[in-house]
Amino acid sequence: MLPQIIKDEIISQSPEMLILLEAIALRPSPSWHEDKRVEFCENWLKKAGCEGVYVDDEYNVIYPYHVTDDRPIVAFAAHTDVVFPDMDRFRIKEDAERIYCPGIYDDSVNLANILLAARLVTQHQFKPKDCGILFICDSCEEGMGNLAGMRKVFETYGKRIEEFYSFDLVYNEIVNRAVGSGRFKVTARTEGGHSYLAFGNENAIQRMSAFIQELYATKLPDAGKCTFNAGTITGGTSVNTIAQECTLLCEYRADTARGMRLMDRLFRRLFEKYHLEFEIIGMRPGESLNSAAKDTREAMLENAESIIESITGSKPERVSSSTDCNIPLSLGIPAICVGTCEGGGAHTREEYLEKSSLIPGRLIATELVLGYCDTDV
Repeated sequence: MLPQIIKDEIISQSPEMLILLEAIALRPSPSWHEDKRVEFCENWLKKAGCEGVYVDDEYNVIYPYHVTDDRPIVAFAAHTDVVFPDMDRFRIKEDAERIYCPGIYDDSVNLANILLAARLVTQHQFKPKDCGILFICDSCEEGMGNLAGMRKVFETYGKRIEEFYSFDLVYNEIVNRAVGSGRFKVTARTEGGHSYLAFGNENAIQRMSAFIQELYATKLPDAGKCTFNAGTITGGTSVNTIAQECTLLCEYRADTARGMRLMDRLFRRLFEKYHLEFEIIGMRPGESLNSAAKDTREAMLENAESIIESITGSKPERVSSSTDCNIPLSLGIPAICVGTCEGGGAHTREEYLEKSSLIPGRLIATELVLGYCDTDV
C-alpha cells in the first residue's frame, strides 16, 4: 500500500500530469525518429534532479537510480515511439471523458508515468531495497523498430537486470506471455511485358497473389496461438503493363517456441514454392524461462494484479502480446507488461485515453516502483 502522503501528492499533481502528458503526446515520434521526445524526456528528468541521466547509442533515455556494479537491477521502461509516420505535431481533442490523440495511451501516458515515478523516488530520496532501479524511456518498440532500443539496453546491462517491467497499454490487461514474430519483405520477379502484345507472360502480381491465397488457405499448426498477416503490397508499372515485380510485407506470430519454428518453416516452404525472394526485416524472439524464472514472473504477476485490483476494483485479464518484454524473456529474465491507463483505438488516429484512469494509473505505476524501495516518509 502506498503511504497516504504519497497518494495525496499524486492527486494534487493531477493538473501537472495533464500538462506533462500533452507535452509528450504532441511531439511526433515514429520509430527511428524519436529525437523530439528523447530530448524532452532527458531534459525533464535532469530538471527534476535526476542525476546520471544519459542517452545511449540507440536513443534510449536511461536513469540509473542507485545502480552499482555489485547490486542486481530492477528495470521499469516505457517506449517513446508511436506507429504513426508523422513528423509534424499531433493535435489533441478532448471531451468530458476522453483525450484523443494518436499514441495517447500507446505509449504517451505510460511514458509520463515512468518520468513521474523517477522524479518521485528521487525527490523523496527513497532508497531501493537490495537492488538498483533503472528507469528507461526506450526507442523502437513499435513495428519496424524491431525492439532496437531494448536490445541495446540488455546489451549494456545484460543479466544484471533480474526483473523487468514494461509500462504499456491498459491496466485491465496484463501481459504474462511473449508473442514472437518473424517479418519479411518478399519479392516476386517475372518477365512481364506489354499487356496485349505479351499477354500470357507471367505477372509478378499474380504470382504474389497465388502465394497469399495459399497462405490464407493453409491450416495453422496446433502449437499455441499462431497468426499471420499480409500487410502491404506494391508493384507493377502501369495499367497496360504485365507486372515484372511485386513486393509484399508480411509476418507471422506465435506464443510458443514450437509455433515459431513451425510458422517459419511454413513461410519458407511457400517462398520456395512460388520462387519468391525474401529478406528478414524483423525477428522478435519468444520467451525462454527456466522454472525458477517462471516462478519469479508469477510472483510479479500476482503482485501487479493485486495492486491493480486494489486501486481499480477489477482484476486484470492475463493476455499474451509482443512488447519490450520479449527481449528479457528471450534471455531468461522474468518480465511483465503492465498498463497505467484505460483507453481504446490503439494504432488508429482515433486513439483515446479515459480521463478517469489517469490517477489510478499513476497510483499503479508508483506502487509497483515503490515496492522495491524503503518508503519511510
